[in-house]
Amino acid sequence: MRPDILHPLFTEIEALKGVGPALARPLGRLGLAKVRDLLFHLPTGWIDRKTVTELDEADVGQIVTTVVTPTDYRFGGSARAPARVVAMDAADNTVALVFFGGGSGYAKKLLPLGEPRAISGKLERYDQWLQIVHPEVMAPDEAKALPEREAVYPLSEGLTGKRLAALIQTAEERMPDLPEWIEPSLLARHGWPDWRDAVTRIHADPSERIVRERLAYDELFANQLALMLVRASSRRRRGNPLVGDGRLRDALKLPYSPTGAQARSMREIEGDLAQSAPMLRLLQGDVGAGKTLVALMAMLVAVEAGAQAAMLAPTEILARQHYDTLSRQLAGLPVNIAVLTGRDKGRAREATMMGLADGSIHILVGTHAIFQEAVAYRHLGLVVIDEQHRFGVAQRMLLTQKAERPPHLLAMTATPIPRTLTLSQYGEMDVSRLDERPPGRQPIETRVISEERLGEVVDGLGRHLAAGGQAYWVCPLVEENEASDLAAAESRAIMLKARFGETVGLIHGRMKGPEKDQVMEAFSTGRLGVLVATTVIEVGVDVPNSTLMIIEHADRFGLAQLHQLRGRVGRGEGRSVCILLRGGQLGETARARLALLRESNDGFRIAEEDLRLRGAGEILGTRQSGEAAFRLASPEQVQALIEVASDDARLLVDRDGGLEGPRGQAARIALYLFERDAAVGLLHSG
Repeated sequence: MRPDILHPLFTEIEALKGVGPALARPLGRLGLAKVRDLLFHLPTGWIDRKTVTELDEADVGQIVTTVVTPTDYRFGGSARAPARVVAMDAADNTVALVFFGGGSGYAKKLLPLGEPRAISGKLERYDQWLQIVHPEVMAPDEAKALPEREAVYPLSEGLTGKRLAALIQTAEERMPDLPEWIEPSLLARHGWPDWRDAVTRIHADPSERIVRERLAYDELFANQLALMLVRASSRRRRGNPLVGDGRLRDALKLPYSPTGAQARSMREIEGDLAQSAPMLRLLQGDVGAGKTLVALMAMLVAVEAGAQAAMLAPTEILARQHYDTLSRQLAGLPVNIAVLTGRDKGRAREATMMGLADGSIHILVGTHAIFQEAVAYRHLGLVVIDEQHRFGVAQRMLLTQKAERPPHLLAMTATPIPRTLTLSQYGEMDVSRLDERPPGRQPIETRVISEERLGEVVDGLGRHLAAGGQAYWVCPLVEENEASDLAAAESRAIMLKARFGETVGLIHGRMKGPEKDQVMEAFSTGRLGVLVATTVIEVGVDVPNSTLMIIEHADRFGLAQLHQLRGRVGRGEGRSVCILLRGGQLGETARARLALLRESNDGFRIAEEDLRLRGAGEILGTRQSGEAAFRLASPEQVQALIEVASDDARLLVDRDGGLEGPRGQAARIALYLFERDAAVGLLHSG
């Protein structure tokens, strides 16, 4: 239960004076629902005001505050024309005060002729005039109350910076004094203020680095402590040790020997499975690095030990592809594998359910349907989750509750994640990395071509199709707007259909699951030659002939996202090509990203570079991944502080008595303050 001391901070925002439904709407669009949200809505910058008695050309470009007297109105002939008020300062310097969209009546009311007014705004030069556009206007004595430094906040339509700042000040008045959760020597070493002081100071002076660092650290510490408690809790729970005798793995007829990275990961997983504490392991590997083989070996250990294994895929088409692949690899072995998705009905479904219940089905592959209430297992020992970021924690819990004792968990992701982000997002898990390419996987040739040469690219696509190849055509991420993405994809599909006919298919995020599956199936079976897509291309779906990918406006994508997209090609024999179409003049960052893609196929190197260039919020392509960025900690602060926070959390758990000791009681408050208390309750499944 939330500690009483935090109740004022979790009061609904509409309880604040002056906040009614009309103001609550723009606040809600910013994610501001509680008093705490206002305090954590940090400034993104600040403006410095310079108070002057007379205007000076040297101050152009700065925010100035001064007293002027309006002397003349100059209004245009239409209501849409800007309204200009000519005014003079104490030294008779002339300035134009310009208002757009307000009309002449508004300007006359605000600035009556001959009456002194204090104004504040950015001084500019326009033709021969000094001017200020939309200045703040007030009585001369009111200007003394203006702060010299004013915070700048993210805003929403219907909410002004002044109104938001007033609400934040009201929220600050409700802040309690919280006990200190940071280890004392660490606090002293960094010179950080206490929590309450830090919140007050960041809103008063957003330039204070040390204050912003303290708040970022608090969030990271709460996150790492929550993950550590989850890990400790899962280690205390008893599962079933799974020790295989090797008979099934030895009987596998593999087309090639496992890479060193695969062999190392298999040993790590086999060691975890032999323990009574349930395995919590994340298997990271680039697209095509061989994660499925490692997962199969893990599942065979479970079957050898007399248990069942379940493999959870994010989509039906990927589940069925996994089923087909595993069935081929297991051909001739005494292993019964089945598939279960929402599409399965009637007798086939009943037979699968019975086989799971009596234990005759050893391995089940499926979508979320495999953990529905009616599905019962005889002895579920291992759960494998493919593309783990696509599943919510609550869904994973449902699956782990299908066994009397918690099963071992192996999560897989095809998105290489930088070490600092792995620690912050999967701190409760052990990590195995597949950082070698299996034999036969050819590097992808990557070219960067100007969009002005689109016609040549389309001609090249025609030659590729005529030779029996297939191609992905990925449309630009125009903006954070699904409608515009869809329009771009539809427009490109229409253009390509005019050239290549019905061999062109379209897939986008607004399509329903079965509809997307049909299009992907038509592409994977060769009935479609070109797949036009937004960024929703199904991860893991293997289309051997699709050795060409064209990505429009590649400079607008994250580097890691581009790398993962191009990983969809290169699975067939021979040369695979990814063409990055770029528009206009490239900025330095975009140029560096595209250059790295040309020279490297190493997803881990690319992920680290992407973190440096673009920041954590875009590493995974947040629109697809569902991973939430930290609210207070910037990517740079995550990199700088995550290991310190992890060490401090470990010190609390190992030396300072966990949540039961004096510092632990304060840390418990931090968990609730940053809403990591729910994670402690929910994340037992990993």
